[in-house]
Amino acid sequence: MELAHRTREVKPSVTLAISAKAKAMEAEGIDICSFSAGEPDFDTPEHIKAAAAAALAAGKTKYGAASGEPALREAIAHKLHQDNQLSYQAANILVTNGGKHSLFNLMMALLNPGDEVLIPAPFWLSYPEMVRLADGVPKIVPTGSTYKLTPAQLEQSITPRTKLLVLNSPSNPSGIVYSAAELAALAEVIVHHDILVVSDEIYEKIVYGDVRHVSIGSLNPEIAARTIVSSGFAKAYSMTGWRVGYLAAPIEIIKAASTIQGHSTSNVCTFAQYGALAALQGSQDCVAEMLAAFSLRRNFVLDSLSRIPGLDCATPDGAFYVFVNIRKTGLSSLEFCQRFLESQQVAVIPGLPFGADDHVRLSYATDMQTLAKGLDRLNAFVGELWG
Repeated sequence: MELAHRTREVKPSVTLAISAKAKAMEAEGIDICSFSAGEPDFDTPEHIKAAAAAALAAGKTKYGAASGEPALREAIAHKLHQDNQLSYQAANILVTNGGKHSLFNLMMALLNPGDEVLIPAPFWLSYPEMVRLADGVPKIVPTGSTYKLTPAQLEQSITPRTKLLVLNSPSNPSGIVYSAAELAALAEVIVHHDILVVSDEIYEKIVYGDVRHVSIGSLNPEIAARTIVSSGFAKAYSMTGWRVGYLAAPIEIIKAASTIQGHSTSNVCTFAQYGALAALQGSQDCVAEMLAAFSLRRNFVLDSLSRIPGLDCATPDGAFYVFVNIRKTGLSSLEFCQRFLESQQVAVIPGLPFGADDHVRLSYATDMQTLAKGLDRLNAFVGELWG
């Protein structure tokens, strides 16, 4: 049987593969410490679950508009205006099956064969694969030790075939957050070359200390006209399994993406959308509580890593990952992760699919006891490497 050529272009998710192996070992009774998960370990807040349950009881179980429940689209537009200073109307919003689906719909709606998409490395591993599935060309732009794209790097990477820049702040896997000044400098280049930028802001509410999330589209009308926002409810509200995300964009893009969604998944789960509506309109104390826990964990992880010789780690300003430089160990990221899992029963994610084979990603979206035990095992593992 001959499969479609595109299936040969797309790589399986290494993240899911490592997680699956760790779960299989755990099922065998092995004590696994998993730092692989890209989801909060908290339950979805009660008021969100109650809103979905009430929607179920009220019969919100039928087909809905492919582009999303009108009330939710209005609430998202209001949120973007209030929190992010973005002037979108409900018509500019498409509710999708998670943030990942919003990006996939965008690539399918926007890219023609051969269109280039600039992706700063390190990057979330699904970006290049989505571009390939849409017959586009992912063009990886190394950013060096800062993990941040500079205006000069952006300028040098743009060609006549460049259509889109992918910007992720706060970032998965590095946790970097672009400042307003850094975004403004990138915006000048984007406007000058008249390309588009998609700003993946799924981690926007998970930032630490005095760091502030800024949406690039809020800076001025010129960049706003060229900005597309991808986000969702998974990370901030611990709603990963609910699969509710959204795309905010010029109406032409939203119409095209809605048509694609209408012929693929149709509407997002109806009663789940009412949970998302409650997330936006209800108390935000749950977000603050999770952020406080993540902040304590981040500090603990950074302090523990600073005591392990041979490992380097930049301080993440957002999200819930640390991106650890393992270059001094002499191991590839895949070899490091496989040996660490087998010898110490700790699951971390290799940096290779993120565009940085000399790094591994650790998620601290787990409890402090697991973090302490896993980091002790990491110290022992690295000690074994040094002999």
